Amino acid sequence: MRGESNVHRVYLGLGSNLGDKAQHIRRAIELIGERVGPVVRQSTLIETEPWGFDSENKFLNGVILVETTLTPRTLLKETQRIERLIGRRKKTVSASPPSLLPSYADRPIDIDILLYDNLTIEEPDLKIPHPLMTERDFVMKPLAEIKEKVTNN
Repeated sequence: MRGESNVHRVYLGLGSNLGDKAQHIRRAIELIGERVGPVVRQSTLIETEPWGFDSENKFLNGVILVETTLTPRTLLKETQRIERLIGRRKKTVSASPPSLLPSYADRPIDIDILLYDNLTIEEPDLKIPHPLMTERDFVMKPLAEIKEKVTNN
């Protein structure tokens, strides 16, 4: 990667509530390691109730820390490719009026960019830090777990 020596620290949220949830998350982590960069830390996976919609399927959630040379935009495209490889259909966003909140549905995998270094990005399809992460215990608890590990090392 000529000229791309800057390594960025990125926290990604992972969730699955369809099929073999643990396997979907393991596969996502494997693909992230191959396509995005080394996975430096991984939180404990926790089972949670659906957030933002009704479903009989509980989620398995976790957070990982990845080191990457990808730009935020390229990272978004790559995580979306990984979601599709694992069986995710296109994410939908509420239409008229346009909303910041997506329409949630059951899914084999969801990968959210939570933090990218100390960057703040406000674009229609890319918001960093993730705008809803502080409202979600299933994000904040695993994030705190691995941030503590990083701080202590």
